[in-house]
Amino acid sequence: MNELDPNAETAGTPRAIPDGMNAITPHLVCKHADQAIAFYKNAFGATEQSKLVSPDGSIMHACLRIAGSPFFLMEDVPKWGATSPSTLGGTPVSLHVYVGDADAAFAKAVAAGAKVIMAPGDMFWGDRYSLVEDPFGHRWSLATHKHDLSHEEIMQAASSAMQADIECPASAS
Repeated sequence: MNELDPNAETAGTPRAIPDGMNAITPHLVCKHADQAIAFYKNAFGATEQSKLVSPDGSIMHACLRIAGSPFFLMEDVPKWGATSPSTLGGTPVSLHVYVGDADAAFAKAVAAGAKVIMAPGDMFWGDRYSLVEDPFGHRWSLATHKHDLSHEEIMQAASSAMQADIECPASAS
C-alpha cells in the first residue's frame, strides 16, 4: 500500500483524505481573516464551506472553495507559529487558478482591491496569464489555457523568451 495514495482505504477506518478534499490543500494565514474571506468571495467567487470562530471573534479555521477547489485559512497568530505574508513582509508562493477568462478574472480581482503584479499576457507555455497580490499579501496567478503545445514547442518558445532577456514584471515588485 502506498501511504500517499489518497484512494487507499483500510476497511472500517475513515478515509485519510476526507471526501471532497484534495491531497494538497492550500492553508492561508491572513491578518484580518474575516476581511480576507469577504475579499475572496468578492474577487474570486469563493464560497464559504465552514468557519470556526474563537471566543475573541478571530477566525481559527475556515474552509472556502473556488470553482470547487478547497482552501483553508486562519487568522495571523505569530505565537502559534501562524504568520501571514503581511507579518513576514511578503511571500514566495502564489496560488494558481485556472479560469474561463483570465482577463475578466484579473479585472474583477483588481476591482476588488488586488494589487497588479503582472497584467494579463499570452505566455510561451500556452496560457493567458496574470499575477495579482491580494490585500493580505497572498499572490494569485490567474490563467486561461489557450493552446495545447508539445514539450518541444514550449522549450523552443521558452528559449526565445529567455533570449529576449525581458525582466519578468513579477520579479520587479
